[in-house]
Amino acid sequence: MIFAFHGYPTLIHRLTYRRKNHDNLHVHGYKEEGTITTPFDMTVLNELDRFHLAGDAVDRIPRLQKISAHFQQHLRNKLFEHKQYIYANGDDMPDIKNWKWPYAVTGD
Repeated sequence: MIFAFHGYPTLIHRLTYRRKNHDNLHVHGYKEEGTITTPFDMTVLNELDRFHLAGDAVDRIPRLQKISAHFQQHLRNKLFEHKQYIYANGDDMPDIKNWKWPYAVTGD
């Protein structure tokens, strides 16, 4: 299980330490990494962004091992593109900043 927690990962580890299958739990959380930066970059610095979480999932799902190397390279390229963009523009990339969940339920 991959747990994306917007707090300190040690809290989740303490709650689950004596539980069965604790070794199958991997927690991403706040690491006190970062500085004044963009909102998405804060998630990148703490490895809570979509790219780090997707890479972690691919590494842990046995049937995806065949595509893992190429997919991981794609994710590293996206993170590099992200860093270049925020350095040049001081803001998150439009495809990150303006992304919307495509399956949202509307009030219609």
